[in-house]
Amino acid sequence: MLPQNREHVSLQFVTGLSEPLSAPLEVGFDYTRSLGPVHRRFATELRGRRIVGVRGSDGRVHVPPVEYDPDTAAALDEFVQVGTSGTVLSWSWMPQPIEGQPLQHPFAWAFVLLDGADTPMLHAVDVGSPDAIRTGMRVQVRWSAERGNGIRDIACFEPVGDSPAAPEEDPEPVTMITSPVHLHYQHSASPEESRYLRGLAEGRLLGQRCPECGKVYIPPRGACPTDGVPTEEEVELPDTGTVTTFCIVNVPFLGQRIKPPYVSAYVLLDGSDIPFLHLVLGCAADEVRMGMRVRAEWKPREEWNYTLQNIDHFRPTGEPDAPFETYSQHL
Repeated sequence: MLPQNREHVSLQFVTGLSEPLSAPLEVGFDYTRSLGPVHRRFATELRGRRIVGVRGSDGRVHVPPVEYDPDTAAALDEFVQVGTSGTVLSWSWMPQPIEGQPLQHPFAWAFVLLDGADTPMLHAVDVGSPDAIRTGMRVQVRWSAERGNGIRDIACFEPVGDSPAAPEEDPEPVTMITSPVHLHYQHSASPEESRYLRGLAEGRLLGQRCPECGKVYIPPRGACPTDGVPTEEEVELPDTGTVTTFCIVNVPFLGQRIKPPYVSAYVLLDGSDIPFLHLVLGCAADEVRMGMRVRAEWKPREEWNYTLQNIDHFRPTGEPDAPFETYSQHL
Protein backbone atom coordinates (compact mmCIF):
# COMPACT_ATOMS: atom_id res chain seq x y z
CA MET A 1 0.00 0.00 0.00
CA LEU A 2 1.05 3.59 -0.52
CA PRO A 3 2.12 5.51 2.61
CA GLN A 4 -0.65 7.54 4.23
CA ASN A 5 -0.84 10.96 5.96
CA ARG A 6 0.54 12.73 2.93
CA GLU A 7 -0.76 16.10 4.11
CA HIS A 8 2.02 16.31 6.73
CA VAL A 9 4.92 16.19 4.27
CA SER A 10 7.54 18.89 4.77
CA LEU A 11 8.34 21.12 1.79
CA GLN A 12 11.49 22.69 3.13
CA PHE A 13 13.76 24.50 0.65
CA VAL A 14 10.77 25.17 -1.61
CA THR A 15 9.71 28.79 -2.12
CA GLY A 16 6.59 27.98 -4.11
CA LEU A 17 4.83 24.84 -5.27
CA SER A 18 4.77 26.04 -8.89
CA GLU A 19 8.48 26.84 -9.03
CA PRO A 20 11.05 24.27 -10.25
CA LEU A 21 13.07 22.58 -7.53
CA SER A 22 16.77 23.31 -7.30
CA ALA A 23 19.47 21.70 -5.18
CA PRO A 24 23.24 21.26 -5.11
CA LEU A 25 24.42 18.09 -6.81
CA GLU A 26 27.78 16.38 -6.41
CA VAL A 27 29.17 13.76 -8.74
CA GLY A 28 32.46 12.28 -7.64
CA PHE A 29 34.65 9.23 -7.49
CA ASP A 30 38.31 8.29 -7.08
CA TYR A 31 39.67 7.08 -10.42
CA THR A 32 42.51 4.56 -10.08
CA ARG A 33 44.44 3.78 -13.22
CA SER A 34 47.55 1.88 -14.21
CA LEU A 35 50.40 3.75 -15.88
CA GLY A 36 52.09 2.94 -19.16
CA PRO A 37 55.90 2.90 -19.52
CA VAL A 38 56.29 6.65 -20.13
CA HIS A 39 53.99 7.91 -17.40
CA ARG A 40 55.30 5.23 -15.04
CA ARG A 41 58.85 6.50 -15.48
CA PHE A 42 57.76 10.13 -15.03
CA ALA A 43 55.79 9.34 -11.85
CA THR A 44 58.57 7.18 -10.42
CA GLU A 45 61.17 9.91 -10.96
CA LEU A 46 58.87 12.45 -9.31
CA ARG A 47 58.64 10.15 -6.31
CA GLY A 48 62.44 10.33 -6.15
CA ARG A 49 62.35 14.17 -6.39
CA ARG A 50 63.60 14.21 -9.96
CA ILE A 51 61.94 15.37 -13.17
CA VAL A 52 62.44 13.72 -16.54
CA GLY A 53 61.34 14.58 -20.02
CA VAL A 54 61.57 12.65 -23.27
CA ARG A 55 63.52 13.63 -26.39
CA GLY A 56 61.61 13.93 -29.65
CA SER A 57 62.79 13.29 -33.22
CA ASP A 58 63.77 16.95 -33.61
CA GLY A 59 65.95 16.88 -30.47
CA ARG A 60 63.52 18.84 -28.30
CA VAL A 61 62.97 17.62 -24.72
CA HIS A 62 59.29 17.44 -23.83
CA VAL A 63 58.27 17.95 -20.19
CA PRO A 64 56.03 16.33 -19.04
CA PRO A 65 57.10 13.47 -21.31
CA VAL A 66 54.83 12.45 -24.16
CA GLU A 67 54.43 8.90 -25.39
CA TYR A 68 54.53 9.69 -29.09
CA ASP A 69 56.45 12.20 -31.17
CA PRO A 70 54.22 15.18 -32.02
CA ASP A 71 55.75 15.39 -35.51
CA THR A 72 56.24 11.75 -36.58
CA ALA A 73 53.90 9.91 -34.15
CA ALA A 74 56.76 7.51 -33.40
CA ALA A 75 56.95 6.03 -29.90
CA LEU A 76 59.45 7.90 -27.71
CA ASP A 77 61.65 6.25 -25.08
CA GLU A 78 64.79 8.43 -24.68
CA PHE A 79 64.34 9.93 -21.22
CA VAL A 80 66.27 13.03 -20.20
CA GLN A 81 66.61 14.36 -16.65
CA VAL A 82 65.94 18.08 -16.43
CA GLY A 83 66.31 20.58 -13.62
CA THR A 84 63.90 21.27 -10.79
CA SER A 85 64.27 25.01 -11.37
CA GLY A 86 63.07 27.00 -14.32
CA THR A 87 61.81 30.25 -15.80
CA VAL A 88 58.28 31.66 -15.88
CA LEU A 89 57.25 32.18 -19.51
CA SER A 90 53.71 33.43 -18.87
CA TRP A 91 51.28 33.52 -15.96
CA SER A 92 47.80 34.45 -14.75
CA TRP A 93 46.57 35.22 -11.24
CA MET A 94 44.11 32.99 -9.36
CA PRO A 95 42.52 35.27 -6.72
CA GLN A 96 39.97 32.71 -5.47
CA PRO A 97 41.20 29.10 -5.59
CA ILE A 98 38.62 26.36 -5.97
CA GLU A 99 38.47 22.88 -4.51
CA GLY A 100 41.09 20.49 -5.81
CA GLN A 101 43.59 23.11 -6.97
CA PRO A 102 47.21 22.86 -5.77
CA LEU A 103 46.91 25.75 -3.28
CA GLN A 104 43.97 27.00 -1.25
CA HIS A 105 45.12 30.61 -1.09
CA PRO A 106 45.63 33.07 -3.98
CA PHE A 107 48.41 31.98 -6.35
CA ALA A 108 49.56 32.21 -9.95
CA TRP A 109 49.12 29.68 -12.71
CA ALA A 110 52.27 29.75 -14.82
CA PHE A 111 53.99 28.09 -17.74
CA VAL A 112 57.40 27.15 -16.35
CA LEU A 113 60.26 26.17 -18.66
CA LEU A 114 62.50 23.89 -16.61
CA ASP A 115 66.24 24.03 -17.13
CA GLY A 116 67.11 21.52 -19.84
CA ALA A 117 63.57 21.33 -21.21
CA ASP A 118 62.24 22.73 -24.48
CA THR A 119 58.53 22.75 -23.67
CA PRO A 120 56.98 24.43 -20.60
CA MET A 121 54.79 22.77 -18.00
CA LEU A 122 51.75 24.33 -16.34
CA HIS A 123 51.72 24.48 -12.55
CA ALA A 124 51.00 26.73 -9.58
CA VAL A 125 53.49 29.31 -8.35
CA ASP A 126 53.15 30.31 -4.69
CA VAL A 127 53.71 34.06 -4.42
CA GLY A 128 51.99 36.55 -2.19
CA SER A 129 50.44 38.81 -4.80
CA PRO A 130 50.35 39.39 -8.57
CA ASP A 131 53.02 42.05 -8.08
CA ALA A 132 55.40 39.33 -6.87
CA ILE A 133 55.51 37.37 -10.14
CA ARG A 134 56.71 38.34 -13.58
CA THR A 135 57.70 36.83 -16.89
CA GLY A 136 61.34 35.73 -16.74
CA MET A 137 61.19 35.07 -12.99
CA ARG A 138 63.25 32.12 -11.73
CA VAL A 139 61.32 29.52 -9.73
CA GLN A 140 61.97 26.10 -8.21
CA VAL A 141 59.94 23.05 -7.24
CA ARG A 142 58.41 22.72 -3.80
CA TRP A 143 57.92 19.00 -3.22
CA SER A 144 54.85 17.53 -1.54
CA ALA A 145 55.31 15.80 1.79
CA GLU A 146 53.45 12.76 0.45
CA ARG A 147 54.72 11.39 -2.81
CA GLY A 148 53.81 8.62 -5.22
CA ASN A 149 50.86 10.60 -6.67
CA GLY A 150 52.23 11.58 -10.05
CA ILE A 151 52.24 15.28 -10.91
CA ARG A 152 50.81 16.04 -7.45
CA ASP A 153 54.25 15.16 -6.03
CA ILE A 154 55.05 18.73 -7.08
CA ALA A 155 53.13 20.79 -4.53
CA CYS A 156 53.85 23.98 -6.47
CA PHE A 157 56.68 26.22 -7.64
CA GLU A 158 58.13 29.03 -5.55
CA PRO A 159 60.72 31.78 -6.09
CA VAL A 160 64.28 30.43 -6.17
CA GLY A 161 65.74 30.43 -2.68
CA ASP A 162 67.11 27.65 -0.54
CA SER A 163 68.27 24.47 -2.23
CA PRO A 164 65.35 22.06 -2.74
CA ALA A 165 65.34 18.64 -1.08
CA ALA A 166 67.92 16.23 -2.46
CA PRO A 167 66.72 13.50 -4.82
CA GLU A 168 66.37 9.93 -3.60
CA GLU A 169 68.10 6.93 -5.08
CA ASP A 170 66.00 4.08 -6.49
CA PRO A 171 62.50 5.23 -5.53
CA GLU A 172 59.82 2.57 -5.40
CA PRO A 173 58.22 2.31 -8.86
CA VAL A 174 54.86 4.02 -9.30
CA THR A 175 52.64 1.76 -11.39
CA MET A 176 49.21 3.10 -10.44
CA ILE A 177 47.84 6.43 -9.29
CA THR A 178 44.46 7.49 -7.91
CA SER A 179 42.97 10.71 -9.20
CA PRO A 180 39.96 12.17 -7.34
CA VAL A 181 37.28 13.41 -9.73
CA HIS A 182 34.58 15.66 -8.26
CA LEU A 183 32.00 17.93 -9.83
CA HIS A 184 29.76 20.28 -7.82
CA TYR A 185 26.92 22.18 -9.44
CA GLN A 186 23.41 23.45 -8.84
CA HIS A 187 20.81 21.28 -10.54
CA SER A 188 17.45 22.80 -11.40
CA ALA A 189 14.73 20.29 -12.21
CA SER A 190 12.26 20.89 -15.03
CA PRO A 191 8.64 21.67 -14.10
CA GLU A 192 7.70 18.04 -14.88
CA GLU A 193 10.57 16.67 -12.79
CA SER A 194 9.67 19.05 -9.97
CA ARG A 195 6.08 17.75 -9.82
CA TYR A 196 7.43 14.19 -9.86
CA LEU A 197 9.90 14.94 -7.03
CA ARG A 198 7.25 16.73 -4.97
CA GLY A 199 5.06 13.68 -5.45
CA LEU A 200 7.82 11.46 -4.06
CA ALA A 201 8.04 13.72 -1.02
CA GLU A 202 4.35 12.91 -0.46
CA GLY A 203 4.72 9.18 -1.09
CA ARG A 204 3.19 9.39 -4.58
CA LEU A 205 4.51 8.06 -7.88
CA LEU A 206 3.57 10.49 -10.66
CA GLY A 207 4.00 9.88 -14.37
CA GLN A 208 2.68 11.55 -17.52
CA ARG A 209 0.65 10.15 -20.41
CA CYS A 210 1.25 10.87 -24.09
CA PRO A 211 -1.97 12.17 -25.73
CA GLU A 212 -1.05 10.45 -29.02
CA CYS A 213 0.18 6.94 -28.18
CA GLY A 214 -1.20 6.74 -24.64
CA LYS A 215 2.10 5.60 -23.11
CA VAL A 216 2.76 6.56 -19.50
CA TYR A 217 6.28 7.66 -18.64
CA ILE A 218 7.81 7.69 -15.16
CA PRO A 219 9.81 9.71 -14.35
CA PRO A 220 7.92 12.15 -16.60
CA ARG A 221 9.83 13.56 -19.55
CA GLY A 222 7.67 16.52 -20.52
CA ALA A 223 7.35 15.20 -24.08
CA CYS A 224 6.81 11.80 -25.67
CA PRO A 225 10.07 10.63 -27.31
CA THR A 226 8.04 8.74 -29.95
CA ASP A 227 5.45 11.33 -30.95
CA GLY A 228 7.28 14.52 -29.93
CA VAL A 229 4.22 16.04 -28.26
CA PRO A 230 3.90 17.43 -24.71
CA THR A 231 2.84 14.93 -22.05
CA GLU A 232 0.67 17.14 -19.89
CA GLU A 233 -1.76 14.57 -18.42
CA GLU A 234 -0.52 13.52 -14.98
CA VAL A 235 -1.03 9.90 -13.88
CA GLU A 236 -0.60 8.60 -10.34
CA LEU A 237 0.75 5.06 -10.35
CA PRO A 238 0.69 2.34 -7.69
CA ASP A 239 3.88 1.18 -6.02
CA THR A 240 3.55 -2.36 -7.38
CA GLY A 241 5.12 -3.64 -10.55
CA THR A 242 6.94 -6.35 -12.47
CA VAL A 243 10.63 -7.14 -12.85
CA THR A 244 11.49 -6.95 -16.56
CA THR A 245 15.26 -7.47 -16.53
CA PHE A 246 17.81 -7.66 -13.74
CA CYS A 247 21.40 -8.39 -12.82
CA ILE A 248 22.94 -9.96 -9.74
CA VAL A 249 25.75 -7.82 -8.35
CA ASN A 250 28.50 -10.08 -7.04
CA VAL A 251 31.53 -7.80 -7.20
CA PRO A 252 32.30 -5.43 -4.30
CA PHE A 253 33.33 -1.87 -5.13
CA LEU A 254 34.23 1.35 -3.35
CA GLY A 255 31.25 3.07 -1.74
CA GLN A 256 28.98 0.03 -2.01
CA ARG A 257 26.20 0.21 0.60
CA ILE A 258 24.92 -3.35 0.33
CA LYS A 259 26.99 -6.48 0.72
CA PRO A 260 26.92 -8.64 -2.45
CA PRO A 261 25.18 -10.57 -3.76
CA TYR A 262 22.15 -8.38 -4.39
CA VAL A 263 19.89 -7.59 -7.31
CA SER A 264 19.57 -4.43 -9.38
CA ALA A 265 16.47 -4.67 -11.55
CA TYR A 266 14.26 -2.74 -13.93
CA VAL A 267 10.77 -2.49 -12.45
CA LEU A 268 7.75 -1.77 -14.64
CA LEU A 269 5.13 -0.15 -12.41
CA ASP A 270 1.55 -1.22 -13.03
CA GLY A 271 0.03 1.20 -15.51
CA SER A 272 3.36 2.57 -16.79
CA ASP A 273 5.10 1.93 -20.09
CA ILE A 274 8.73 2.39 -19.13
CA PRO A 275 10.62 0.56 -16.35
CA PHE A 276 13.08 2.22 -14.00
CA LEU A 277 16.09 0.87 -12.14
CA HIS A 278 15.93 0.00 -8.45
CA LEU A 279 16.98 -2.64 -5.92
CA VAL A 280 15.08 -5.88 -5.37
CA LEU A 281 15.64 -7.27 -1.87
CA GLY A 282 13.65 -9.39 0.55
CA CYS A 283 14.58 -12.70 -1.06
CA ALA A 284 17.68 -14.58 -2.13
CA ALA A 285 19.36 -13.00 -5.14
CA ASP A 286 19.05 -16.21 -7.18
CA GLU A 287 15.28 -16.21 -6.63
CA VAL A 288 14.72 -12.98 -8.56
CA ARG A 289 13.40 -13.60 -12.05
CA MET A 290 11.79 -11.86 -15.00
CA GLY A 291 8.08 -11.44 -14.42
CA MET A 292 8.38 -11.41 -10.62
CA ARG A 293 5.77 -9.22 -8.97
CA VAL A 294 7.21 -6.68 -6.52
CA ARG A 295 6.08 -3.86 -4.23
CA ALA A 296 7.94 -0.78 -3.01
CA GLU A 297 9.33 -0.85 0.50
CA TRP A 298 9.22 2.80 1.63
CA LYS A 299 11.60 4.28 4.16
CA PRO A 300 10.17 5.71 7.39
CA ARG A 301 8.20 8.87 6.67
CA GLU A 302 10.60 11.11 8.61
CA GLU A 303 13.35 10.16 6.14
CA TRP A 304 11.42 11.20 3.02
CA ASN A 305 12.78 13.88 0.76
CA TYR A 306 12.51 14.87 -2.90
CA THR A 307 14.09 11.66 -4.17
CA LEU A 308 13.35 8.15 -5.42
CA GLN A 309 15.49 6.98 -2.50
CA ASN A 310 12.32 7.38 -0.42
CA ILE A 311 11.75 3.85 -1.70
CA ASP A 312 14.43 1.80 0.01
CA HIS A 313 13.92 -1.16 -2.32
CA PHE A 314 11.30 -3.39 -3.91
CA ARG A 315 10.41 -6.80 -2.45
CA PRO A 316 8.42 -9.76 -3.83
CA THR A 317 4.66 -9.61 -3.28
CA GLY A 318 4.17 -13.37 -3.41
CA GLU A 319 1.74 -13.05 -6.32
CA PRO A 320 2.02 -15.33 -9.39
CA ASP A 321 4.50 -14.08 -11.97
CA ALA A 322 3.18 -11.71 -14.63
CA PRO A 323 2.58 -13.24 -18.09
CA PHE A 324 5.52 -12.71 -20.41
CA GLU A 325 3.44 -10.81 -22.97
CA THR A 326 2.62 -8.10 -20.40
CA TYR A 327 6.23 -6.93 -20.19
CA SER A 328 8.03 -8.48 -23.18
CA GLN A 329 7.89 -5.24 -25.19
CA HIS A 330 9.93 -3.53 -22.44
CA LEU A 331 12.91 -5.91 -22.58
